[in-house]
Amino acid sequence: MNTRTRFTRRVAVGAAALALLAAGCGTTTTDSGSGGDASVEEGFNVGLLLPESKTARYEKFDKPYIEESLAELCENCELTYQNADQETAKQQDQAEAMLTEGIDVMVLDAVDTESAASIVSNAQSQDVPVVAYDRLAQGGVDYYVSFNNQTVGQVQGEALIEALEEEGTIDDGEIVAIHGSPTDPNAAEFKTGAMEVLEGNVEIAAEFDTPEWSPDKAQEQMDGAITSSSVDDIVGVYSANDGMTAGVVAALKSAGADEMPPITGQDAEIAGIQRIISGEQYMTVYKEIRAEAQVAAEMAVAAATGEEYDGGENTITEAEDGDGETVPSVLLDPVSVTEENVEETVVADGFYTIEEICTDDYADTDFCKETAGEQ
Repeated sequence: MNTRTRFTRRVAVGAAALALLAAGCGTTTTDSGSGGDASVEEGFNVGLLLPESKTARYEKFDKPYIEESLAELCENCELTYQNADQETAKQQDQAEAMLTEGIDVMVLDAVDTESAASIVSNAQSQDVPVVAYDRLAQGGVDYYVSFNNQTVGQVQGEALIEALEEEGTIDDGEIVAIHGSPTDPNAAEFKTGAMEVLEGNVEIAAEFDTPEWSPDKAQEQMDGAITSSSVDDIVGVYSANDGMTAGVVAALKSAGADEMPPITGQDAEIAGIQRIISGEQYMTVYKEIRAEAQVAAEMAVAAATGEEYDGGENTITEAEDGDGETVPSVLLDPVSVTEENVEETVVADGFYTIEEICTDDYADTDFCKETAGEQ
């Protein structure tokens, strides 16, 4: 089954959830004891808190997709939105303001999951349920939706090994590992998954954690790794996301690299896809954010109206937060994207159009020439 079909089925599940929620009218309570008295017919206020804007996905995809999914489920509902710009204190203030305003349910992608426990506690004290989105905030949230983060790291590591084997360089040099933010628990899971694959199969010359997922910091770290080793000895780079990959590529170019070694990424940012088709990046991890947003909206509506979210076609599992609390969760599967399947993944799903990818700077790539011939 292709990704487009899976998404179409999820939309159908969302429509079914709407019918069930409308029939229920929010008369029961959730297991956590918070929320439960809102009504789909009358509508209610959903507070959405996203963590930062350095990563392109949040403003371009997550927020509008959640807004769109919520409108499908509850046409009279309102969405109150804030972005914390990677500032923990700012997100705390935003959450307090939303609760004062009177939101009925909160969808929270925490800047710092440990510090977010106070946000969750404050919300629950006011009978406002919390859906943890993409990152599992501590404090005992009601629901959690994300991707299988350890699998993300494994997919990245496996892709890098495959690329090195294809080039015949797996035993001929070293790799550099640029991990994500140490305050993001997802980054720790990406790291665990990747290193399970890489350790023992490649020589790792240097390894870094990157505060705030900063591309500039990633560039500095890559500069340091090149100085300590040699640009000619680096045969591959594990980079945890596309934004940092931009910094890695800049450092390699500055050091005089004639060609880029295989470099990983994540989030399928447009710049990452363009680097892939031009040969500057080997792969990225595509996460069906629309599907994640759909699940988050369904969870939020269920929590606010007192219905139990049953997952639809998605499997409900349990995730354990940093406090040892178990949370009903949906963990979606990531997809590896290389030049070979750009058209079958991000283009087929409507994430990007060929026109958006094949701008003037990339019109002469094989990918753009081939797809232009297909149109």
